[in-house]
Amino acid sequence: MASSLPRLPIFEAIKGHDSNSTCIVHSKSGRRFTYGGLLGDVRDARDRLVKEGGGGIEGQRIAFLIENGYDYVVTLLSIIGAHSIAIPMSPAFPPHELQYIMDHSQASMLLASKKFGEKAQQVIDEGLEGTPKLVKVEKRLEGNKDGERVELEGTGEGMGGMMLYTSGTTNRPKGVLLPTSVMTAQATPLIKAWNYTPQDHLLHVLPLHHIHGTINAILAPLIAGSTIEFIFPFNATAVWSRFAAPFLETNGASTNGHTNGLSNGHTHSSPKEKISFFTVVPTVYNRLLSTFSDLTPELQDAAKSGISPSNLRLNISGSAALPTPTKKAWTDLSNGNVILERYGMTEVGMALSCGLSNSDRVDGSVGWPLPTVEVRLVDIETGEIIQHGEETDSSGRERDGEIQLRGPTIFKEYWRNPEATAKEHVGGEDGKGRWFKTGDVAVRRAVPTAGQNKYQADWASGPLYFIRGRLSSDIIKSGGEKVSALEVERELLSLPQIEEAAVVAVPSGKWGQKVGAVVMLKKGMEMSPRGNGRVWGPLDMRNAMKSRLAGYKIPQVMRVVEEIERNAMGKINKKVLVKKVFVDDVSGDEV
Repeated sequence: MASSLPRLPIFEAIKGHDSNSTCIVHSKSGRRFTYGGLLGDVRDARDRLVKEGGGGIEGQRIAFLIENGYDYVVTLLSIIGAHSIAIPMSPAFPPHELQYIMDHSQASMLLASKKFGEKAQQVIDEGLEGTPKLVKVEKRLEGNKDGERVELEGTGEGMGGMMLYTSGTTNRPKGVLLPTSVMTAQATPLIKAWNYTPQDHLLHVLPLHHIHGTINAILAPLIAGSTIEFIFPFNATAVWSRFAAPFLETNGASTNGHTNGLSNGHTHSSPKEKISFFTVVPTVYNRLLSTFSDLTPELQDAAKSGISPSNLRLNISGSAALPTPTKKAWTDLSNGNVILERYGMTEVGMALSCGLSNSDRVDGSVGWPLPTVEVRLVDIETGEIIQHGEETDSSGRERDGEIQLRGPTIFKEYWRNPEATAKEHVGGEDGKGRWFKTGDVAVRRAVPTAGQNKYQADWASGPLYFIRGRLSSDIIKSGGEKVSALEVERELLSLPQIEEAAVVAVPSGKWGQKVGAVVMLKKGMEMSPRGNGRVWGPLDMRNAMKSRLAGYKIPQVMRVVEEIERNAMGKINKKVLVKKVFVDDVSGDEV
């Protein structure tokens, strides 16, 4: 059996770490795996893949259905180690969606753990265009003992990488191809910007078929030598209990049937290291905040210690806009821990980030371009590049510009879709390469109090970027004015009556589009057009917004719903929402 792995940056990094240090922890069972064992397991899994594939499998697409944890990490890295293309699939998807990914990617194998073996068999049995091989992946209860002897050989990136599928909100999901060089380029700036170190202990509660959970919360910490601890699926009580665990006086403290919220009947000892790094989506922060009062007083005190700035050194939010009330509530609860916001997407990894100083975590901003990332804004009205110093027009209004990106972090192509690849890029006039058109709109704004951290001055300085929303769904053109849906949402969410809000463009014959609001009211509130007592309606909303927004930005129509549907990363399909909620909304200006 071969004893080597290709000399890729990820494997060089793993081999360079202390082989006895912990790389992965399973929070529920307490099982731990070391960096030395990881390298050996990756080599063995790679060798088995090559054997199952009948020899050379370089460049082949290999899909897998494996639960979050050590086996997922080993599988992902083993595919990369074979110079193949890893396709992580969501176990939450129904078989027909998984079949689409298998067919479109032309995957040669489907790897599945015992837990998802039945679903994988369904995918195979119900018919695929090709004849991919189903391979069962056995659970590893301990790491490989001879991992330290794994050698690295060869040079060059090969044809390996990862392919993630977009959410497919407007068309069929697209396969975003990220070669290993791009994966490394996406992870490396995060280590510098967020100061990942071997001392970091990251709590991972994210799905693993998205860029956030894979690059930000697996590849970057592995390259840095950090420890990743998995709790999945997300459970608010278990997360609070894990934050609290190092600060409880006794191991027997319990809440809601969980021993420290962790062991849940397992005999393994629960992890006790403090959590230093936490990166999630806004809905996770909202869920944690809403369940905190359900904890016992002892657990509340310990959890507050766990998320204080002296212990949780970095808390990050991304994948959707962070509501201002959520950010403030978390800061208050944690005794001063300010959430860091950043901006990225599947095709580019992370592109912008706020800095590590609290003064750099400006409300509503996603910060500055990360190291190696080039960013420009292109005026959505004129198509002109908004040069630095030209952020406002002649009347003093901020200029909205589409974010365009280039650099080593940008994806290679949409798999088997050259038309879409060409459509989403534009040539660079300076001959330094094409720009990727993100479809997101932002303004650039100077904030004198930000960008003063001398340790990050080489990238976190100058005007900051503020996201206005998706060009296709969040920039509402009403009566000749442009309205940012995200700005209006931020103000709606600051009202004490509103739990959740989505601002959408409602078609209008008179205005072109009118601003519509879909809201969930807080528990105990009722909806009424008159606003008497504890009932609350559209008129109350408009009155509350008068002191916060210009008149043309205030929603003209509002609907109250029991739930606003979001995907796994907390995003809303606004086009679908408009069709569902405003289907009967005829106000007289459409005819």
